[in-house]
Amino acid sequence: MKIDRMTCICALAATFAIAGAAQVFSQDKKDAGDAHKIVHFADLKWTPIMKGCDLATVSGDPSSEGTPFVLRIRCADGTKVPAHWHPMDENLTVLKGIFLVGMGENFDEAKLQTMNVGNFLVMPKEMRHFASCKGEVIVQVHGAGPFKNNWVNPSEVQPPDAAPSAAAKPKS
Repeated sequence: MKIDRMTCICALAATFAIAGAAQVFSQDKKDAGDAHKIVHFADLKWTPIMKGCDLATVSGDPSSEGTPFVLRIRCADGTKVPAHWHPMDENLTVLKGIFLVGMGENFDEAKLQTMNVGNFLVMPKEMRHFASCKGEVIVQVHGAGPFKNNWVNPSEVQPPDAAPSAAAKPKS
């Protein structure tokens, strides 16, 4: 009788443990607002970020602390992105074109490494890097915000509406 009572207590405890675990690990039914979302390329809203490059948010809020986001950056053929860094890890996938990336405080063509369509890069936060584009390039970046460009030398960055030679003019 003592064994049967102990078996019942163990079985009951196991049942509660399994039921509790199932409740903890099961997904609750999501509200209609949390349904899956398809983002069509034609619906992206592109914003100029520098001469030759535009940015579009695909998902999330890149400016919010700790919030997951996905964004795309589109750059024209021949665009050179000056040295910069981000306050978060950057996860980048090349979707179109040839993206060349190098590490360091200054743009140096000798340090550029080629990334083709489908290539993926993990850039640790605060690592100084620069880039160049062959053909129209589109990269997708994902991470946890905030996503921000901190330019090593802001005077090297051409504003979106700058004339082609604006950055090359000597300062008087």
